[in-house]
Amino acid sequence: MTNTRFHFVLGALAVTAIGCSSEQGAPQNETGGVAGTAGKTGGGANGGSAGKTDAGASGSAQSGASGGGTSGAGGAAGATTSGGAGAGAGGSMSQAGRAGAAGSAGVGASAGSGAMAGSAGNGGRAGAGGASGGAGAGMAGAAGGGAAGASGASGAAGSGGAIPFGNPPVLSAGCGVSTTVTSGKKTIRSTNQDRTYIIDIPTSYDMNKPYRLFYTSHWIGSTSEAVRDQDYYFLKPLANADNAPAIFVAPQSDGSTWQEKDHALFDDILAYVKENLCIDTTRVFATGFSFGGMITYSLSVNHQKDIRAAVGIAPANYNIYVPSKNHQPIAWMQTTGMSDTTCPWVNGSSTTQGAKFIAIEHATDNGCTVPASIPTWQQGSHVCYDFEGCGASFPTKVCTFDGGHTNIANENNKNWIPEESWKFFKQF
Repeated sequence: MTNTRFHFVLGALAVTAIGCSSEQGAPQNETGGVAGTAGKTGGGANGGSAGKTDAGASGSAQSGASGGGTSGAGGAAGATTSGGAGAGAGGSMSQAGRAGAAGSAGVGASAGSGAMAGSAGNGGRAGAGGASGGAGAGMAGAAGGGAAGASGASGAAGSGGAIPFGNPPVLSAGCGVSTTVTSGKKTIRSTNQDRTYIIDIPTSYDMNKPYRLFYTSHWIGSTSEAVRDQDYYFLKPLANADNAPAIFVAPQSDGSTWQEKDHALFDDILAYVKENLCIDTTRVFATGFSFGGMITYSLSVNHQKDIRAAVGIAPANYNIYVPSKNHQPIAWMQTTGMSDTTCPWVNGSSTTQGAKFIAIEHATDNGCTVPASIPTWQQGSHVCYDFEGCGASFPTKVCTFDGGHTNIANENNKNWIPEESWKFFKQF
């Protein structure tokens, strides 16, 4: 980075000094569980249409209902659902269309009689984790006049509501459709207001490629342009260097701080992006610095079904709107300078306010073992502590260092904060 950018950011940081401490006030594709056992291949698809999936494991072919169900090609599983017994339906790039959201899970259908004649259905891609519950039990009906539809690949098993690492992407509604959306500053209607945000779309955007989406929130009194000028917390060049270009969104607050209505803004922007661009709905990420880290924390306590992982850079859990918490797990990382007096590790003598208690909260919700004393920086380079025993797919990490309230912490002439953040995000 240039010295000009470094000085610009430090100037902005001076504004953030009121972000956490001076105001008064109280402090991933839906999740699924273990996949059901895959149903067997059914008979041909009726009239050549794409086959459906049953309530067995992700991507299995549908069983005929007793006496007359049609079967065919297994499409790829859609996004996983919570509860239930099998994985949901949804065809991915078959005649049925793109990957659909998971249907309600249930027990597999009973064996049926011959399926109607038709041409073979097209095989689908592997699905994501199936919903939790018992194994699917659907059996194929007796052979009908048409060719048997191909069985879709089984989805990876879920674990305690987790989406497994390396899961196949789940395509948004905008995939495979030409878009008119371009990079730049946009306006969207949210909570009866015109709100703005900046969106950055890869120059090589491919409507058939599902991209990661990063929601990057600015610090107090700042702008979406400031986040853009920092290359979205310096993540964009790292993503491009790894040949993993992503879509970035930088929303603009209505005033100097983030508020309750900014939860609706997140929902509205995410819905628009899903509809008009091709993203992987299981790889939506959030990050932000200072008050941006605070709204990231705020979103992380009730948007776990939308946000796969989040990184709070110098966050706090007070002087920010915090909704009712559902205590569902979410992959979480945070950074704090141990001499930060704006958004400190512990706010004075409080036993609930401070970055430490964000780490404990998420570690607890993620099923991690919380040590009596969390290892923090004492000397030398930054220290990152990975909590042990966390639930599958919910790593929890806290990084501390010798520094104050900043998102630029150089070691060996390199800012390690975006390096650690990108390493955390790209593992999913």
